[in-house]
Amino acid sequence: MLNFKNIALRRGVRVLFSHSSFTIHKGQKVGFTGANGAGKSSLFALVKNELQLDEGDFSMPPHLEIAHVAQETPAVASSAIDYVIDGDQELRRLQTQLALAEQADNGLKQAELHGALETIGGYTAQARASRLMNGLGFTADQEHNAVSSFSGGWRMRLNLAQALMCRSDVLLLDEPTNHLDLDAVIWLQDWLCKYPGTLLLISHDRDFLDTITDHIVHIEQSKAEIYTGNYSAFEKMRAEKLAQQQSAYQKQQREIAHIQSFVDRFKAQATKARQAQSRIKALERMELIAMAHVDSPFDFSFAKPEKMPNPLLSLDKVDIGYGTSCVIKQASLSISPGDRIGLLGPNGAGKSSLIKVLAGDMLPMSGKRHEAEALKIGYFAQHQLEQLQLDESPLWHLQKLDKQATEKDLRNFLGGFDFQGDKVLDAVRPFSGGEKARLVLALLVYQNPNVLLLDEPTNHLDLEMRHALSVALQDYQGAIVVVSHDRHLLRSVTDQLLLVAGGKVQPFDGDLDDYRLWLTEQKRVEDKTVPELAPVVSRKDQRKLDAERRQKHKPLFDALKKAEMAVEKYHNEQRELEHQLANPDIYIDTEKARLKQTLERKIQVDKALDDAETAWMEAEEKIESAE
Repeated sequence: MLNFKNIALRRGVRVLFSHSSFTIHKGQKVGFTGANGAGKSSLFALVKNELQLDEGDFSMPPHLEIAHVAQETPAVASSAIDYVIDGDQELRRLQTQLALAEQADNGLKQAELHGALETIGGYTAQARASRLMNGLGFTADQEHNAVSSFSGGWRMRLNLAQALMCRSDVLLLDEPTNHLDLDAVIWLQDWLCKYPGTLLLISHDRDFLDTITDHIVHIEQSKAEIYTGNYSAFEKMRAEKLAQQQSAYQKQQREIAHIQSFVDRFKAQATKARQAQSRIKALERMELIAMAHVDSPFDFSFAKPEKMPNPLLSLDKVDIGYGTSCVIKQASLSISPGDRIGLLGPNGAGKSSLIKVLAGDMLPMSGKRHEAEALKIGYFAQHQLEQLQLDESPLWHLQKLDKQATEKDLRNFLGGFDFQGDKVLDAVRPFSGGEKARLVLALLVYQNPNVLLLDEPTNHLDLEMRHALSVALQDYQGAIVVVSHDRHLLRSVTDQLLLVAGGKVQPFDGDLDDYRLWLTEQKRVEDKTVPELAPVVSRKDQRKLDAERRQKHKPLFDALKKAEMAVEKYHNEQRELEHQLANPDIYIDTEKARLKQTLERKIQVDKALDDAETAWMEAEEKIESAE
């Protein structure tokens, strides 16, 4: 276990947190949350022994294998798959020793090392690395490309794959979804749910945290506290705590009323589509969520667009692509006031290209793009962060848009995006990625567009800003087209989903859970090397397929369920025993018999848990092989 006792960390004269105590037990999946700069990454550095405490004690068992994602990737000539396999350092060490033993013609040593490689799964390492790369969006052809041939974002994916390749006891992931699309996020989420070690995760993706974590460590007001449960459970507990603060009451009530007005307006159309129903459920939680964000530094909204012609923008039988390569064929799309469209589809299918054509940043290869005379587009994409004038201030950028506005009004507006005091006059150059993204969003909001085209708008944004953005978008009266790997944002602000896949743009009849099933079926088709696009499988059909599969492999599923129950049973007992052994009272002379009994049982439970986990993994492998 990782034990933090009365710890304190400072950055210069500023105290990040102090008098903080919590324990992370083996196998727990812990999300770390808090404002940017609160100290989340510093805690990770402490675990990696890159940072020393200013006060208190941190301890963990010796010889733990700790994996983390490297922040830089060397531009090496080795193949991508070899780079990923390098993450399994024990494998590489044994391979080096084996090569030396072969040179020395030491048969006994060779046999010993071959046995060790067999034990750690060394002979399946290439297949394991290939599965990791495939899940993160790499094609089979890319596996053998040189690392130096990949762009920065794809190199970060390689670093992530390398960290997952390590057979670690503790895995540290700091914003792992930043460079991923929705498909890769869903795959990574499933992989991490099955990860048997201890996971420490920093993420600003609410759905990602909710699905994976069983504890949250939240840092605020110079203190780190641990909460039991996932992110939603933490929000509920924090909301109850904050609701008691009288100073926050009025702001909270305004935000709740703001959200409720949107819910009331939207419910009238709730019977139109299944995804609308899931969105209503998400919005019904917003009152509780708002309470947990009453002290957010962000407070902004979109003004009502001045003109709303219908249609605002349309595409008529357009082909979209680069050079002679066409990724989307004969796409037709009409955008009207009030449309709230989410784009889904595999990486490389053309979602961002479609957004660029809608924005007028890219010409279609053929077909027509029609825009209304009063069209006013607000376009957000990551490359726009690079178009900021780095030596100028946020105030300067806003004054370029509106030379008639007073400095006081512009400062007040920027304050809603947490650019306070002298920050509005600072040069943009040293700003973090999140601060630059906030400034671009501020400029977009100020221009009062009637169509919003958003390509991954939440990258680099923390949870508070993501929440503020979703609240503002819910009340926005223009049209929205959005690509995002943040499923909470998609659920909250869209009511129509389009699937961009197989060279087509077509309505997706389902919600994000159905899309996940579609992805699963797509993967199965790819694994069988069938070239056709997998059909969209409805939830009803998927349940029928799953039932048939379970019946066919019932003995294997029974064995898997038995193993899962055993893992849970022994895991819970192990935690209870560790809790008892952490109590100083058990070490006094009169408790020697109980201490001995507890230690003996701990040894038995540790062994039983290892056996149960092995049985669980074997059962899963048998099911995969059978299918």
